Amino acid sequence: MEDQAGAGVSGTSLVGEFARDVVLWRRGQADVSACLLAGTVSSWLLFFGTGSSYTLLSLTSSVLLLLLTVLFLWAKAARLLNRPEPPIPEMRVSQQVVDQVAALLHSGLNTVFSAFHDIALGRDSVLFCRVFLSLWIISILGSLADFPTVCYACIVAVLTIPALYQKYQECVDRYTRFAYLNLHLYEMVYERFSMKCFVRVRDWGIELLKDP
Repeated sequence: MEDQAGAGVSGTSLVGEFARDVVLWRRGQADVSACLLAGTVSSWLLFFGTGSSYTLLSLTSSVLLLLLTVLFLWAKAARLLNRPEPPIPEMRVSQQVVDQVAALLHSGLNTVFSAFHDIALGRDSVLFCRVFLSLWIISILGSLADFPTVCYACIVAVLTIPALYQKYQECVDRYTRFAYLNLHLYEMVYERFSMKCFVRVRDWGIELLKDP
């Protein structure tokens, strides 16, 4: 049992490390990141672009139908002509991959359920505010675009924003601090202005009450 638990934790860490490398375009995973980004943009243009008549189900069925037909005819012709068959490897999913995916899914679901439990019982106000803000933003985005478009946009954002931030981190942090200081300055000015207005309205109200 301990070996299985250790293997699950190790598999989860390996999957998480691979995901971080893909998102940040590092450690030789830039090609995978570029392919994912190109595939995401291309599929959105294909399925949801202007004048597109394709759907994911119809395109997948057509591609599989064409591929299987070509391979089937190739294999039959190769047997009749004594030629080599199509070089297709035996495709199997190893138990290790299944364990890694199951461990990752198990960890993610437990995290979500634990957060939901803490929020429902009022134990974590900060987490509630974060989840509330996130769901509110998702609701706004959902009203502006359909669900597949939002999913495509999230994938593009995940594959671009972290990598760009890591590359230009110093510049972004400098402008962020500058914006924060300006916002803090405007907040102080607004508080002083509000206080002056409050004092004037209060004095004006007192004068009105004093007049017979």
